[in-house]
Amino acid sequence: MTAVGAQIAMIRAARVAGPGREFLVDEDPVDIVIEDGRIADIAPTGVLRSAGEVLDADGGWVIPGLWDNHVHTVQWALSAERERLGAASSAAEAAAIMGAARPLPDGRLVGAGFRDALWPDAPSLEMLDAVTGETPAYLINADVHSTWLNSAALRREGFDSVDGMLREEDAFEISRRLNAADPEHGDRAVRLAGERAAARGVTGLVDFDMAWNADAWPRRVAAGFDAHRVEFSVYPFDLERAIAAGLRTGDLREEPDAPRPARGLIHVGSLKIITDGSLGTRTAACSHHYPGDPSNFGVLTVPPADLVALLTIATGAGLSVAVHAIGDRAVTAALDAFTATGASGTVEHAQLVRHADLARFARLGVIASVQPQHALDDRDLVGRHWAGQTAIGYPLAALRDAGVGLRFGSDAPVAELDPWHAISAAVTRTDDDRAPWHPEERLSVDQALSASVRTAIRPGAAADIVLCGLDPQSTSGARLRTMPVDATVLGGRITHAA
Repeated sequence: MTAVGAQIAMIRAARVAGPGREFLVDEDPVDIVIEDGRIADIAPTGVLRSAGEVLDADGGWVIPGLWDNHVHTVQWALSAERERLGAASSAAEAAAIMGAARPLPDGRLVGAGFRDALWPDAPSLEMLDAVTGETPAYLINADVHSTWLNSAALRREGFDSVDGMLREEDAFEISRRLNAADPEHGDRAVRLAGERAAARGVTGLVDFDMAWNADAWPRRVAAGFDAHRVEFSVYPFDLERAIAAGLRTGDLREEPDAPRPARGLIHVGSLKIITDGSLGTRTAACSHHYPGDPSNFGVLTVPPADLVALLTIATGAGLSVAVHAIGDRAVTAALDAFTATGASGTVEHAQLVRHADLARFARLGVIASVQPQHALDDRDLVGRHWAGQTAIGYPLAALRDAGVGLRFGSDAPVAELDPWHAISAAVTRTDDDRAPWHPEERLSVDQALSASVRTAIRPGAAADIVLCGLDPQSTSGARLRTMPVDATVLGGRITHAA
């Protein structure tokens, strides 16, 4: 196998299994010629000669490079160092895990991934203090919309809470502080995480870190990052700064002396606006109240008039928008703002969508940026907390059938950064021995792949290509989840080789 870092001129004897195969007359192996980072020609194997190094696919299957369209990059990269709490079945068990954990080098205990919405007991300050003492302890919900801190951590951060729980903006602030504690360490973690992503066929991601990413990414590139393409977001608290800096969606953002392999990888993305909470924290803005809490319909964290103002400013400045909207009230408010302003962009998550809003997505040209794995991770939460909702939960086929463009992501670290998980979840709607959850929302393999890529295997396209160990079109849903990736090619350069 050709080594990582090699610039190749041809992929030999490959079978096209994803977008682009519709342009071929048969399924026989082809040679893919690469020049200047793009696909220059495709021909039956043996017809063309290579002008350089060759990656031999040996009859294997290729698809376009995969994208994860929703990642919190630094938080995802650092999650590998944090205590895993996803298996905790109660607050007491999560507290015990943290009590037995070793502090990070900075002296703090940090855990992530708990899901308290199904716990039989409630988190409390006393419970966490009893096992962690004076060591600052931070537990981050899987959905990142709430955190559980002990007294030492609350004092350190300057917050008050009767039960140790912080929600929404306060929880985001805690995550921002943890992620920004050591930028050099964070950059190293991002570089290593990028290599892991490349091993799963990732050639691009959309970064929604709550930070000033316009400087962070050029800095990472200068330090050696070159694993995949990046579109980075800005948040409302940095909107004026972004406008003053002349940031416009789609613009290249790199230093003049960026290392050659990483040139052209970093681009300005969208203005990210979080307009409601989450299902796990019971703050997603919904039409019907949460069970047992008649006054709780979730929260609209950005009033509709303010949302319209933000979209108007962003559009005038040349920025597209990415609007976080999980509950159906939030999705409707987001579409109303797109209608009023003519803004372009995405609704992120769209986990509960009114039937009437399906067609509105399509008419407005708004893309639904969704995370298929969330439907499987949340199916038990939906049964408990959204059973009374009348909108469509976690739609995929309903959106696509209405003519809505789909983009898949993970929301890492909320779910694992692996596009094959999203593809499998969309195709099967199950990831265990249970029957498919709402099978009417399943997509075909072709549809799921199309939502996971930005290009096609055809002349003129970027040479971002994944060599798969199995045929995605004929393998089972379970095997899609664990798809072997033999090689990943980014602009003609190998970023992963098995």
